[in-house]
Amino acid sequence: MIKKITDSVIYVGCDDADLDLFESQFDVPNGMAYNSYIILDEKICIMDTVDKRASDQWLSNVKEALGGKNADYLVISHMEPDHTGSIQAIAELFPDIKIVGNAKTFAFYDQFYSYDISDKKVIVKEGDTLDLGSRKLTFAMAPMVHWPEVMMTYDSGDKIFFTADAFGKFGTLDTEEDWACEARRYYFNIVGKYGAQVQSVLKKLSALDVQIICPLHGPILTENLEYYIGKYQTWSSYEPEDKGIFIAYASIHGNTAAAAQQLKALLESKGAPKVSIADLSREDMAEAIEDAFRYDRLVLACSTYNMGIFTPMESFLHQLKAKGYQKRKVGLIENGTWAPMAAKLMKSQLEGMSNITVLDPVVSIKSSLKGEIPDAMVQLADELLK
Repeated sequence: MIKKITDSVIYVGCDDADLDLFESQFDVPNGMAYNSYIILDEKICIMDTVDKRASDQWLSNVKEALGGKNADYLVISHMEPDHTGSIQAIAELFPDIKIVGNAKTFAFYDQFYSYDISDKKVIVKEGDTLDLGSRKLTFAMAPMVHWPEVMMTYDSGDKIFFTADAFGKFGTLDTEEDWACEARRYYFNIVGKYGAQVQSVLKKLSALDVQIICPLHGPILTENLEYYIGKYQTWSSYEPEDKGIFIAYASIHGNTAAAAQQLKALLESKGAPKVSIADLSREDMAEAIEDAFRYDRLVLACSTYNMGIFTPMESFLHQLKAKGYQKRKVGLIENGTWAPMAAKLMKSQLEGMSNITVLDPVVSIKSSLKGEIPDAMVQLADELLK
C-alpha cells in the first residue's frame, strides 16, 4: 500500500491478512500491518522495513514511491524481525544506503542476521540529529518500550513522531474497527509490563510539537491526538480505564461457570452498570488480560484441581503478574468437592502483585450451588458495588 501522509512523507508498508498469530501467541483475526515510511528531502530516508513475509510487496512499494531515486538512509526503530526482516533486501537494492540505529540496535542485528552491514552503520544516541536537508530527524531513545534498543524519531519538517511499536494495534490498515479495543489488547499484552518506561516516553512527547504519530503497526494518527495520548497515559499508569466488574472463571464441569454467571446476574440485578465475563478455558487469553486492566474490579472464580489452581486460571494469574497488574479490587470464588484450595492459592498469587485489595468474604462452593444464592455471594456482590 502506498499512501501520501504529507507532501514529503509516504507510507509504503504492507498489510498481512494471512497472519493468524502475532508473535506466535496473539490471535489476529484481522491480520497485521507492518508499517514503513519514506521521507523525501535532499536526502531520502526510509523508516524501518517489514517482516520477510511481506518483503516482495514492500520492495515494490518502495520502488514505486521513489520512482527511480535512490534511498540514502534506513532508520531502524526496533530490531524485532517483523520490522527488520527486509534489511538485506533493501541494502542490496541500494548498495550505498546508510543504516541508522543505536549501539544496541547493531548488537541485536548481529544476533539475528549474518548479512554484513558493518560499512553502512550510523550509530546515534539520545538527542542526536540526522540532517536530510530542509528537515532534521531527532532521535529519542525508548528503552524497554518494549525492547532495550527501541528508539523513536521526531521529524521537525512535518512535526511527525515515529513511535516504533508504541501507539500500535492489531489488525490490517483496511480493517474497519474501533482503534481502542485492539490497541488496548496490543498494549497490555505486549507493552503492559513497562508502564514506567512508557511514562518516560510520554514526557518526551509532551515536549515536542507533534501533529502526526506514525507507529509501526496500525493506523497513522492525525487527528485528536490528545485522545490517543490520554489512553496511553491511563494505561501506562495502571489506572482503570472504566468502572466495571470483570468476572474471569476457570471451570472443569460447568459448576464454577454457573456460579460465575449467577454472580453476574446478581450484580446486574443490584444495578451494576457494566459486568463482563470470560471463560478462561475457551476465550482468548489476551482479551481476558485486556479486560482485567480495563475495569477497576475483578472477580476470579476457579475450580480446585489436583490440590491447586485449575490450569487456565493459573496461566491467567501468571500473565497478570508478568504484565504488572495492580491497583484493583479483587473478589474470589473457589470450588472443590472435598478440599477447596483455589482461593487460598489465588490469594497468594495476588499478594505478589502491587496494590491489590482482596475483598471479603471469599465464596467457597462444594461441587455446585443448589437452590438459593449463598449469603457469601450476596455479601461479595455488595462489596464489589461499594
